[in-house]
Amino acid sequence: MDVKSVTPQQEVFPGEVHAIDGANVVVTTLDDIMNWARSNSLWPLTFATSCCGIEMMSVASAKYDFSRFGFEVARASARQADVIIIAGTIVNKMAPVLKRLYDQMPDPKYAIAMGACAISGGPFFYNTYSVVKGADHVIPVDVYIAGCPPRPEALLNALITLQEKIKAGLTHAQLREKNEE
Repeated sequence: MDVKSVTPQQEVFPGEVHAIDGANVVVTTLDDIMNWARSNSLWPLTFATSCCGIEMMSVASAKYDFSRFGFEVARASARQADVIIIAGTIVNKMAPVLKRLYDQMPDPKYAIAMGACAISGGPFFYNTYSVVKGADHVIPVDVYIAGCPPRPEALLNALITLQEKIKAGLTHAQLREKNEE
């Protein structure tokens, strides 16, 4: 995937525009407005334990610049983050730390599993007794990125996919909220 092919597109405000007495009126729901706003201002928390973390760092560099897609500076505190990006092997001793970080994030919260280690335990340590067989055994994951390690463009694509899922109301947090109503 070429960097030039991953450029932000002009966003259209959610809803229908009606011309009434010479003025434009947007008819939509509050949920659609909230999802639209949330999808364009995600603050990531990085949870990098292996080599996928190196690829994650390059996405914030000038060449890829994930802030142009609404993912501003990565947060150092879970209490300020909307999305956690898990990159690398999760061992049994780190699983409670990952769960605690996820629990500290304010609702709605989202998760991305980056790389083979975060998705399934990895190609190198899969049969090891101390490795968790994927981040989804610890927390709910919204988007998976395949690869070992995945390219920076794949992470950009996953972030855009997460934005689309938020706008459509298809993330774990949104589905859980609908089921509680």
